[in-house]
Amino acid sequence: MSTPDLNLLVTLDVLLTEGSVARAAQKLRLSPSAMSRALARLRETTGDPLLVRAGRGLVPTPRALELRGRVGQLVQDGAAVLRPAGKLDLKQLVRTFTLRTSEGFVENFGPDLIARVSAEAPGVQLRFVQKPDRDSAPLREGIVDLETGVVGKTTGPEVRAQALFRDRFVGVVRTGHPLSGGKISPSRYAAGRHILVSRRGLDEGPIDDALKPLGLEREIVTIVGGFATALALARASDLIASVPERHTGNLRAGMHSFALPVSMPEITVSLLWHPRLDADPAHRWLRGCVRDACLAPTAPKPTSRPTPVKARRKNPKAKLG
Repeated sequence: MSTPDLNLLVTLDVLLTEGSVARAAQKLRLSPSAMSRALARLRETTGDPLLVRAGRGLVPTPRALELRGRVGQLVQDGAAVLRPAGKLDLKQLVRTFTLRTSEGFVENFGPDLIARVSAEAPGVQLRFVQKPDRDSAPLREGIVDLETGVVGKTTGPEVRAQALFRDRFVGVVRTGHPLSGGKISPSRYAAGRHILVSRRGLDEGPIDDALKPLGLEREIVTIVGGFATALALARASDLIASVPERHTGNLRAGMHSFALPVSMPEITVSLLWHPRLDADPAHRWLRGCVRDACLAPTAPKPTSRPTPVKARRKNPKAKLG
């Protein structure tokens, strides 16, 4: 079965409204002969004469009268679909957005974000899901509306990215820990017992790479999959957690933070989304809410500064204190 030409709906709507081939042709800026050919196609498509001669004019058939209201509504609906989106009414918006974030993001930025969304669009619900990897498939497939993270090699080339903030790693220990007082040298830091955060379960990371040129090696006591877990362990023990500063501001409350005594590059945390949502007014509004929530300073400054490296010790078991 052949697909009907939907352009004929507009022609049929004008013909049934005007009741005249000449007036319909004039309204659609067609010649009378072109409009006559269009009427012939409509008759063939519908299997009905639609308009028949009555004296010097045309009158609609029962089938035409039946179609007139429906065709008019279809044309109006089609025009509405193709019209640019109107102004977003946040108070009337009912929608659920799914955000995929690394551990610590919700705890740190979630309260402000949820408060603003609830105040401006009470019908909007935010669903936060964990981010076990950097695969862009959930964005591409529409499972996730927004994502936060560091742009990497696995980020899809079509994915849009906008920087939210720059972050750096800091060391964190419980209050009263030996490292909560005095200067932190590379050897003093390395001599402690450490928690490594790795979603993939790796046994070393960038900090270990930075220590190697100094002849130092950390003692990794345990490996966990998230920053919140690492901080919970450090809070209740003498273990040392190394986590991103801004990403974990609220999670580190009541703990002692210090700048790492080795050179580590800053990371840029970005907002990621699929280009099909670029022009969506509600999505644009949500992106602005996330950006604003991340602008406010939330993380306490490290309470100690890194000590300049003057000597390179090779004794990884140097005592704390």
